[in-house]
Amino acid sequence: MDILTIEVGSTITKANAFRLLAEGRFEPFAQGFATTTVSEGDVAVGVENALKDLEARSGIKLNDPEIHLNSSAAGGLRMTVHGLTYNMTARAAREAALGAGAIIKKVTAGELEKSDLDEIGQIHPNIILLAGGVDFGEKRIVLQNAEKLAAMSLGTPVIYAGNSALRAQVQEIFSKCSSQVLLADNVFPDVDVLNIEPVRYLIYEVFNQHIVHAPGMARLSELTQAQILPTPGAVLRAAELFEEALGDVLVIDVGGATTDVHSVTEGSKEWLMRLVDPEPHTKRTVEGDLGVFVNAANIIALCKDNDWRDRMENLRAMPANEQEISLTHYLAERAVETAIRRHAGVITDLYTPSGKRQIVKGKDLTAVKWVVGTGGALTRIPGGKQILQSICKGAGKYLLPSPDAEILIDRDYRFSALGTLASTYPDEVRQTMAHMVASRQFDQEK
Repeated sequence: MDILTIEVGSTITKANAFRLLAEGRFEPFAQGFATTTVSEGDVAVGVENALKDLEARSGIKLNDPEIHLNSSAAGGLRMTVHGLTYNMTARAAREAALGAGAIIKKVTAGELEKSDLDEIGQIHPNIILLAGGVDFGEKRIVLQNAEKLAAMSLGTPVIYAGNSALRAQVQEIFSKCSSQVLLADNVFPDVDVLNIEPVRYLIYEVFNQHIVHAPGMARLSELTQAQILPTPGAVLRAAELFEEALGDVLVIDVGGATTDVHSVTEGSKEWLMRLVDPEPHTKRTVEGDLGVFVNAANIIALCKDNDWRDRMENLRAMPANEQEISLTHYLAERAVETAIRRHAGVITDLYTPSGKRQIVKGKDLTAVKWVVGTGGALTRIPGGKQILQSICKGAGKYLLPSPDAEILIDRDYRFSALGTLASTYPDEVRQTMAHMVASRQFDQEK
């Protein structure tokens, strides 16, 4: 059976064709690319061009394949997140939203002020995530925030993932306005307990409803019966299945505008007992200021390197000559170095009446066995593997992967495609990833 995955990206549309083999894994056999045609008013045109490119490259015409889609062409999901305390429910809600591929535009903790409401109105989010309170805990502020958000009458879907004792009241509050309300289990049901998976899946559902508003996506959505995933969600799902098949993994995607870091690991026993706040098993961070094209000047400014600032005339979206490639390599190296420090846990000293002790804030990556580079810069310029090896230093100030971690390069853009298939074919995706690693398909860059 032939299966086609289509990724409608913000700039490039990618098509990957797979065969489902009798032994229960996928075999990739064709691939095509085209410019995404949002600006032309119909993303379906870019999809058709990618399919033509696939057929021209492979000499194969697909016959009624099963189609699966992921997309970021609608500009992603703009979300605002509102909790009770930042270190608990607001932080947990933010983790859930980022894990589902949403773009977090605002996070608040405590009672919403008029300035907060004004900013929410200006953002006009695609989703509002309301949380707050452990189960059967604080009620007053959560209900006040619900009343204030409902009074705005934005017509925006609201996911409620706070104190479960307030579900009926929150639902009644929003029933008086035009907002759809979706109920999820509390993201922080008890102290030191994170529960973000139910919220992630609700965000996927809202994404399915929202993505059809991108020009041409309604027509594409009729081609598939499967859920359309946000592209970052597809990458995260792929990382989860990779971890299940092969062990703890870190996935880094350096793009033109952002650098995304995904980790799937519990960390090591050595540092677990020193963790101050709970961390999700699956974590995603998005560094919106670290991109090798759109945000290249920002990276240079962060690094305060005048030599490279003088070379910015060589900046290209698709570097071709030695000077352009050298600049992009430098930018990618700095983006990875900065992004991983923001994602990883930090060891700090805490002084107590009984003396000094070490504590950990953030994600412990020391148990990571595999580091995968995917996306653009790390897979398309020389030296991507060396860039990833440079961050594998083990436990120092930052809890990084050990120098023994295996480095893989997703040179053929299969990672997000396999994540797109994960909801329907989880076992087959696990087997495919194990086979691709064993056969060195995720290996040296070209």
